[in-house]
Amino acid sequence: MKNMADIAGNGHFSDVHLSDKEKLKFKNSILSLSGALVCLAAGHIYGRIFPQQDIIQVIIYLVGICIIGIPMFITAIRGLVCKDMKYAMEILVTIAMIISTLSGQFLLAILIPVILTFVHFLEEKSIMGGRDAIEGLKTMQAEKAIILKDGKEILIDAKELKSGDTIIIKPGMYLPVDGEVVFGASSIDQKSLTGESIPKTVEIEDPVFAGTVNIDGNIKVKVTKEYADTSFQKIVKLLEDSGHIQMPDTKIVDKFIFYYIPLTLVTALLVWLFTQDITRAIAILVASCPCGHLLINSAPMIAVLADSAKRGILIKNSSFVEHLGETDFIIFDKTGTITNGILEAGSFHLDHASDFNELIMAASCAAHASLHPISKSIISLCERKDIDRDFEIKEHIGKGIEGKKGDDVIYLGSYSWMRSLGYQVSDKYENSGACDWVVKNGKILGCIVFKDTPRDNAAQVISQLKSMGVSRTCLLTGDHFQSAKKIQDAVGIDEMQCELLPEQKLDCVEKMMEGHTVTVIGDGINDALALSRAHVGIAMGAMGSDTAIQSADIALMNNNLSNIPYVIKLARRTKDIIYQNIILAFSVSIIMIFLAGAGIVTPIAGAFFHNIGAFLVLLNSSRVSQFGSAQT
Repeated sequence: MKNMADIAGNGHFSDVHLSDKEKLKFKNSILSLSGALVCLAAGHIYGRIFPQQDIIQVIIYLVGICIIGIPMFITAIRGLVCKDMKYAMEILVTIAMIISTLSGQFLLAILIPVILTFVHFLEEKSIMGGRDAIEGLKTMQAEKAIILKDGKEILIDAKELKSGDTIIIKPGMYLPVDGEVVFGASSIDQKSLTGESIPKTVEIEDPVFAGTVNIDGNIKVKVTKEYADTSFQKIVKLLEDSGHIQMPDTKIVDKFIFYYIPLTLVTALLVWLFTQDITRAIAILVASCPCGHLLINSAPMIAVLADSAKRGILIKNSSFVEHLGETDFIIFDKTGTITNGILEAGSFHLDHASDFNELIMAASCAAHASLHPISKSIISLCERKDIDRDFEIKEHIGKGIEGKKGDDVIYLGSYSWMRSLGYQVSDKYENSGACDWVVKNGKILGCIVFKDTPRDNAAQVISQLKSMGVSRTCLLTGDHFQSAKKIQDAVGIDEMQCELLPEQKLDCVEKMMEGHTVTVIGDGINDALALSRAHVGIAMGAMGSDTAIQSADIALMNNNLSNIPYVIKLARRTKDIIYQNIILAFSVSIIMIFLAGAGIVTPIAGAFFHNIGAFLVLLNSSRVSQFGSAQT
C-alpha cells in the first residue's frame, strides 16, 4: 500500500506529470538546446576546416544564438513588462548574451544559455517530488467500479456513479467514491488518508472513503458522494492549492529581487569601467542569477506537504508558518477532540414514554442522518432494529435536531433548547452528564444521559504543549458545567467555559485573540466559526467532513492528539529553514558577484556555479523531511 510519502520518495522526471503547456515548453527547450549545440559544433568544425572564412563561422554561431536566445529574450521582455521577478534569471542571461554577441564572444553567447538550460533541467528534477506526490495520490482513487444492477455485476467508469448506487468492493480494490457499507464486513486500509497504520474494521452502516483499500472481505457499498465530490478529491485539490502557498516572511525576498537586477547591472558596469574587462562584467551577470532565491519558500513547503501528508495532515495556507509556530494560547473543543467522542448511555429517565424502547426509537428518527457523536450513540443503542429513516431532518447547530414526517414532529436536543421551545423539562439530570431530551408531538418522552472519556494521551499532550511554550489552554464546550469540569481536571487544561453556542464560542475566541496568538482545535462542525476566525484553526478527524476541510487552516484526517505538538514543531522547523534559505541564497549571490568581479569565476564557470545557491536551498529544505522521520 502506497501513501503520499512513499510516492514523493519515488519522484521521477516524467512528462506524465506535466500539463500540456508544460510538455510543450519542455519539448521546445529540448529542441532549442539541441539546435544550439548543433550550431556550436558546426561552427567550431567549420572554423577548423576553413580558418580563412570567418564570416560563415560567425553566421553559424549567430544562428545558434538566435535558436536558444530568442525564447529566452521573449521571456525576459515579458518579465520586464509584467515586473515579474521570477524571470530575473532570463533577464540577466539575455543581457549577458547580448553583450557577449556585441563584443564578438560568440562561443560565450551560445555556451552560457546552453549550460544554464541543461543545469536547470537537473534543478527541475529536484523539485518534482511535490508534484509526483500529488499525481501519485490521484492514482489511489479507482477509476473503475463494479456496480450492481438487476443482480448483475457491471464494470463502469467510476465518474458515472450516482448517489444511491450500490457497488461491490472486492479484496485488494481501491474505493472509487465515498459511501456506506450495506452488506458484509471487512478491514479497510486508510493509511493513505489518515496516516494510521492499523486497518479499520467496517460493518453495515459504517462509512468508507475513496482512496482507501479494502483488505480482506467482500462488501457492498451504497454511494453517498459522487466521484468529483468525495473527500478524497477535496484533499487532492487542497494539496494542489497548497503548492502555491506564499509565506509572508518571504515578501522581503520579493522586494530584494525587484532591486536585484538594477543592482547587478550597476555592479557589472562599474567592474567593466574600472577593469576594462568586459568578460568580468558578463561573468557577474551570469553568476548572479538568483535561482536559489526563487526556491526559498517553495522548496521547504514541498517537503512539508509530502511529510505532513504522510501523517494525515493537510496544510491549507500560510498561517501554518506565519502563526502556528508562535502560538501561545490553544483552545480545545471537548467532545471528539479532547474526549474520544464515543458517547455511551450512562442512564435514561422516562417521562411520558412507556419504556426505554419507545424513547430510543423516537430519538433515532431524528438522529439517523446526523454525524454528531450523541446521534451516533443513539443509533448504536437501537441494536440494528428497524429505524424510521423517512423523517425530514433539520439540525440546529449547538442545540439539537428537529425531525418531521407528515403530522409527526420529533425534537432531540439539549435542556436549554427544549426550554426555549417552551417545554418544561426537568433540570435535575443536568449534572449527571451530557443529556439529550426527546419530545414527540408535544409530549416529553424523557431524556438520555451520556458519558464520555478523555483520550488516553490527552493529559500527556497538554503537558507537552505547555513545555513547548504554550502559556494558556482553554476548553470551550456546549456541555454543562459538571461534565466539562470533569474533563478539564482530568487532562490539566487551564481554563474552561461551558454551555456555549457556536456564535458564543466565536465571541470567546475573538476576546482571547487580544494580545495572544490563538490556535483553535475542534471537529470542524460545531466549531466551524471559531476555527475560521482564530489565527490558526485545526480540525480533528476531518476525513469525511467537508465543513472541517473548508473551515480550518490545517485538517488532521485522524484523531491523534499527538499530531498537535508535532505540527507546531514542524511549523517552527519550517520557519527556521526558510530564514536559513534566505541567508544561504543571498550569501551565495554576494560571493559569486565578488568572485566574478575579481576575475576568479569566468562566465562559463558562473553558468555552473550560480546554481550552488539553488542546490544548497534544496538540500537545506530536505531537512524538513528528516525532521518528520525523526518524530515518527
